[in-house]
Amino acid sequence: MTFSKLMDNVNSKGPFQFLVTVLLGIPILGMANHNLLQIFTAATPAHHCRPAPNASAGPWLLPMGLNGKPEPCLRFAYPPNASLTNDTQGDTEPCLDGWVYNISTGNSIVTEWDLVCDSNKLKEMAQSVFMAGILIGGIVLGDLSDRFGRKPILSFSYLMLAASGSGAAFSPTLPTYMALRFLCGFSISGVSLSTVILNVEWVSTRMRAITSTTIGYFYTFGQFILPGLAYGIPRWRWLQLTVSIPYFAFFLLSWWVPESIRWMVLSGKSSKALKILQWVAIFNGKKEEGEKLSLEDLRLNLQTEMSLAKAKYSVADLFRIPILRRVTFCLSLAWFATGFAYYSLAMGVEEFGFNLYLLQLVFGGVDIPAKFITILSISYLGRHITEATTLLLAGGSILALIFVPSDLQTLRTVLAVFGKGCLSSSFACLFLYTSELYPTVIRQTGMGITNLLTRVGSMTAPLVRITGEMHPFIPNVIFGTTALLGGSAAFFLPETLNRPLPETIQDMENWSPQAKEPKLESEAEKATQRIPLQPCGLDLRPS
Repeated sequence: MTFSKLMDNVNSKGPFQFLVTVLLGIPILGMANHNLLQIFTAATPAHHCRPAPNASAGPWLLPMGLNGKPEPCLRFAYPPNASLTNDTQGDTEPCLDGWVYNISTGNSIVTEWDLVCDSNKLKEMAQSVFMAGILIGGIVLGDLSDRFGRKPILSFSYLMLAASGSGAAFSPTLPTYMALRFLCGFSISGVSLSTVILNVEWVSTRMRAITSTTIGYFYTFGQFILPGLAYGIPRWRWLQLTVSIPYFAFFLLSWWVPESIRWMVLSGKSSKALKILQWVAIFNGKKEEGEKLSLEDLRLNLQTEMSLAKAKYSVADLFRIPILRRVTFCLSLAWFATGFAYYSLAMGVEEFGFNLYLLQLVFGGVDIPAKFITILSISYLGRHITEATTLLLAGGSILALIFVPSDLQTLRTVLAVFGKGCLSSSFACLFLYTSELYPTVIRQTGMGITNLLTRVGSMTAPLVRITGEMHPFIPNVIFGTTALLGGSAAFFLPETLNRPLPETIQDMENWSPQAKEPKLESEAEKATQRIPLQPCGLDLRPS
């Protein structure tokens, strides 16, 4: 009996699965607040040079730019009525005495620490540091989750996000702010990875697409919360604090989230796993089915998983074993392209010239139909065709922006919103697809490594946007081409539609349509075949 069938016996579509989805989904509402927070906390308002305080000839005039507005980074070096020659009358200089900002809509880290003109790159760097935290968190917390369990890492991540996010609201300097935002990103990785894995490992095969997309919708609706909060809380410190405080409550709620049964079995905690399954059966109104379960039945039905507890797999195996190497390479490119292109559009809302709050609602709203179409596509057409199509369409829409003049803002916005919707669909598909492709023995490690690549992409995106200073079309060429490459790579991945989660490397190799006969097992898997079943009370946790 497979794990999915075992779950079906205690009603895998019961109220318990609904409760788990809600408990995991509610904190995701706040994830968009943190991921996209700098759209508002680092907004750059209209600004110009502050006149010199010792100007004795009255207010100084400011040089005008090509757009008919005062130059934001220059001022005249001398008062306009000073007795100077014609050659020096129009000389300009940088803003030596700071800037005057239009803060009618609130302040931001830009206005507080003057992240404009020559310092404007520090704004993009702050977002890259946050993304670097997500990257490092994916590496560290993915491995710790396999060692200590999904639930402890999830609870720890909630607490760290609450503490570091709240601390960032009181940052006295920009470096302190960046350091605390790094920790926010670090903890967000733990939340994302543990949420995805717990969701996938607690539901049956046919329910995975539905519950994964449902949790994705929590993130979508979270994007509607952020503009409202930013509009009602115009001061960036209070906004930062407001989106962080709820995670203290989520930390407390996480104690109701059950640990993964799969992980408990692989860690030798079969007795505890049996108690949880029996409790789930009672909760779902299947008390009799739960009472029929025994420790011996559990061990007999899941003996393959228990034997795998002694198998040793590492990150190196993702690149050493041929089938894992191909899957990891293709998934990594797809993840990188998705994160790279997604944050190029999501963090560039200011560029489209409309009301920032309204446009963010539109950017968030496109996820609703996008993810609905995604769940239909992955459920009927399959995972790899869905993933490839969404990335190819996203890449095409980004490249199309190159040929649309800047004065056609409506058309540019439509293309950007469409591209962002495709990339949201790609994210929704990838989270499910990746968890289905990797076998249980190395699933969390595989998720962590491939997620690492999307964090590299999202971390790099703000830096690539700086290349627009050389020529406006360069960033879109890079973003669009990368999305096309990621979509092409997805065609080389095996399909997982209606297939049970793989437990071993051999399971993955059996999926290959080119395989005419079973492939040889890896040394680690061979070793598992020689491991006899252990006595019921023996702890099988890996040493």
